[in-house]
Amino acid sequence: MNPKNLSPRQLSFYTALALAIPVSLLLYIVDRRWLFSVVAFVVLLIGAYILISFMLDNFIYRKIKLIYKFIYQTKATKREETYYKYILPKKSIKEVTEDVEAWAQQNQKQMEQLKANEQFRREFLQNLAHEFKTPIFTIQSYVDTLLQDEPEDPELRKKFLKKTSRNVERLTNLLNDLDEISSLERGELVLVKTNFVIQDLLKDSFESISIKAEPKNISFSIKKGCEAPIAVHADKEKIRQVVLNLLENAIKYGRPNGTVKAGIYRTDDKRILIEISDDGVGIDAKFLPRIFERFYRTDTGRRMDATGSGLGLAICKHIIEAHGQTIHIRSTQDVGTSAGFTLRAKKD
Repeated sequence: MNPKNLSPRQLSFYTALALAIPVSLLLYIVDRRWLFSVVAFVVLLIGAYILISFMLDNFIYRKIKLIYKFIYQTKATKREETYYKYILPKKSIKEVTEDVEAWAQQNQKQMEQLKANEQFRREFLQNLAHEFKTPIFTIQSYVDTLLQDEPEDPELRKKFLKKTSRNVERLTNLLNDLDEISSLERGELVLVKTNFVIQDLLKDSFESISIKAEPKNISFSIKKGCEAPIAVHADKEKIRQVVLNLLENAIKYGRPNGTVKAGIYRTDDKRILIEISDDGVGIDAKFLPRIFERFYRTDTGRRMDATGSGLGLAICKHIIEAHGQTIHIRSTQDVGTSAGFTLRAKKD
């Protein structure tokens, strides 16, 4: 017998036994008739057992059934509700306690998740408003200037219109990124997978944005030992989008006269790891867990890149995860950043 884990029937029996034994012994001591004492013991044991069981069923365990019904009412089927209300097996108090504690822990996790989602929603709306506010206010100021104080100098008008156009373009890009990430989160991305050499894609991608690297004189190269062509199986254009985003980030936050290097490694027979590394300002470790959140940018990132939407890495994450693969960021302040993702090896 484990006194800490008694069932209702065991509790009823042991309680009845505890009552029947002393009463029977008392009767024997007073009357000295052992047969009468045995009969009294049996009658008391049975009667007390029935009475105590009835009391437990009708008072204590009825309440326990209500507790179970309350716990499961939001997700139980009709059949399950009937089970918890009428056919619930007799459990020990310890088992009931464990069930209630498990429910409480689950409920606490849900509450924490709701709080985290609410915090994320507030930050998302705040960041979204910030990203829209800057270009809209800039456009408004230039347009108001042109309408109210129309400059006589054609060059000045042209300058204002160019700045307005750049901010309109920024808004357009932001809306396109929002539309794309919404589609990705709804699972609407259709992948057209083919085999292609990842080194060729890396080189072509850098050449297409090399004009952005020229002001800082940043060069690109494949790391030694990674030059041998390696074919992967993925959606080439979507992976190009990921690579372009990572290369642009490496250029934005890279040092003048710095380098951007790409490494390609076979992790096993099925996966290829691609890493793009820079020798730039780096990211503080405390910011890394949130680096793939929508609109999340560090203060340094905002100062160095006032035109970005803050959605690039979030889009990259969705694209890579749609391929069934992973993406990660490693970084050290004043040393540099490495962004890596895996792809499936060439499919025969």
